Amino acid sequence: MASSIFQVQHTSSSSSTIIPFHPSSRSSNGASHALNARTLGFVDLPRTRIVAYNSVKCDMTGPSNLVNGKPIIPVINDKTLPKFMESATTDKIVSRNASKLKLFSGTANPTLSQEIARYMGLELGKINIKRFADGEIYVQLQESVRGCNVYLIQPTSPPANENVMELQIMIDACRRASAKNITAVIPYFGYARADRKTQGRESIAAKLVANLITKAGADRVLACDLHSGQSMGYFDIPVDHVHCQPVILDYLASKTISSNDLVVVSPDVGGVARARAFAKKLSDAPLAIIDKRRHGHNVAEVMNLIGDVKGKVAVMVDDMIDTAGTIAKGAALLHEEGAREVYACCTHGVFSPPAIERLSSGLFQEVIITNTIPVAEKNYFPQLTILTVANLLGETIWRIHDDSSVSSIFQ
Repeated sequence: MASSIFQVQHTSSSSSTIIPFHPSSRSSNGASHALNARTLGFVDLPRTRIVAYNSVKCDMTGPSNLVNGKPIIPVINDKTLPKFMESATTDKIVSRNASKLKLFSGTANPTLSQEIARYMGLELGKINIKRFADGEIYVQLQESVRGCNVYLIQPTSPPANENVMELQIMIDACRRASAKNITAVIPYFGYARADRKTQGRESIAAKLVANLITKAGADRVLACDLHSGQSMGYFDIPVDHVHCQPVILDYLASKTISSNDLVVVSPDVGGVARARAFAKKLSDAPLAIIDKRRHGHNVAEVMNLIGDVKGKVAVMVDDMIDTAGTIAKGAALLHEEGAREVYACCTHGVFSPPAIERLSSGLFQEVIITNTIPVAEKNYFPQLTILTVANLLGETIWRIHDDSSVSSIFQ
């Protein structure tokens, strides 16, 4: 299997490649590069540059998301994997039997669906999805799925209610067309934050949506970085929970940030476990915690910082950025406490207003997200970097289809 590397476009005409993060990497090459491409994919190139994991420094001179006025699209080679997936993936383990496997895409994130299909060497199934004048959704499969294992790729991103309903109608169409197994691939599960009752007379919407997906006829769910682990228990069907942190770690390995200068920051107490796991993969970097008091939905007030960030490069880790209130106030506090640079890393970039204004205000050296949710061109800003999770999801789908281990990908 070919090795997996990131393609990074530079301001010069020459290109360079980056070998992703692996904890055992100990190369001494510490050259820095000015990044120009803000959306990255996995590609194979003949020239490689090994970046030292414990001596890296980011030069963000003149970052840009646009080429000739258009956003950059991830480039994916259909046979390459990120480094963290190579050791566990061989042709002997996964047979890649494409018979009776069908991929269909909803309208929420068709670009990601195309990338997943390209990695898997398949074509997306033909499906007709349209909306009537009154807003009703119509779905018709335009090819047979009888006896097939069907994978429906549809994040429940904004507009969440429409995308949830579209997913259910897609599931129903496949069930009535006699599909053997139906897997709902949900890169972003939109109602995961409503996972418990914090006040009286509240709905636990995450459980409700899980019931709707199950009753519609789904046999399995594949989701990325759920807001809380207990959401898996809301489904009465198997759930494969994929963590996208390794993709971000691969990218951070391309930075020349010394491990002695690095500190991982949790923006709230609830994210400590996530930040600790992230820090462990970054040479067991020290951990800092922001004590946050929330007075209402999408309203946060930062109170205290637990840990030392003075003179260090702070990497804030969260599962999503919605209005960016929490992470922006946290970054301001980190700068007040003497942090040299602040990076924001998350899987899901929801970016509800006024998130773009807060993230582009100069508090962050870089904002790193994945493409589980499509980012509109109007929401691009210079500090934004988008990493693709298509290879990770494509590999997971192969393993589910071939009854192979999914957890071994992350070991």
